Amino acid sequence: MNLAVFTSIAAAGFVVAFMHAILPTHWLPFVLVGREQKWSAGKTMGVTALAGLGHVAFTVLIGAVVVAAGLAVAPRLEHMFNWVVAGLLLAMGVWYLLRKSHEHPTAPRGFRSDRAAVIGLVLLLTLSPCGEFVAVYFSAIQHGWLGFGLLSLVLLSATALAMMLFTGLTLAGTRMINLDALQKRESLIIGWMLILMAGVVLIFQP
Repeated sequence: MNLAVFTSIAAAGFVVAFMHAILPTHWLPFVLVGREQKWSAGKTMGVTALAGLGHVAFTVLIGAVVVAAGLAVAPRLEHMFNWVVAGLLLAMGVWYLLRKSHEHPTAPRGFRSDRAAVIGLVLLLTLSPCGEFVAVYFSAIQHGWLGFGLLSLVLLSATALAMMLFTGLTLAGTRMINLDALQKRESLIIGWMLILMAGVVLIFQP
């Protein structure tokens, strides 16, 4: 494993996962439902963590399929494989630069029980995997399953940090002054991170 190349990919991947997880859809529904259900801060944070684990697990599952397929195809493409990976990353990066994010915070309402509220929130996030991070997995296919495992830890840490941080701060009544501006630049930041990874794959990987 080329440690310098992998470190660059992992760092870019952390930014991608963190930017994805700061969207209000990843923490605000838990605060709103927690208040409606009259949960303690501890329970709200616990449900947030559970949903975050489901979100990460589903993304990892998709990533495993992508890596397995990539490892199977890579020997056939030989020296062209890096060009294929870089081209796809570049295309995704440009797409993110051109698109505008329209994600809005939503929260299921009208739960009759805590169990229904927990299940609803967990499913809400679990069934919305971090598609951006799948591209990160794709960029590191040549690092094999060890790289996949390390990137999964990066995904988990970045997602947990963002979700728990913003849920906790919102519960504490802290006003996120610059968050709106950061969210508006989500696509821009992710797009440039994917383009950066395309360059790393094309220039530095053998």
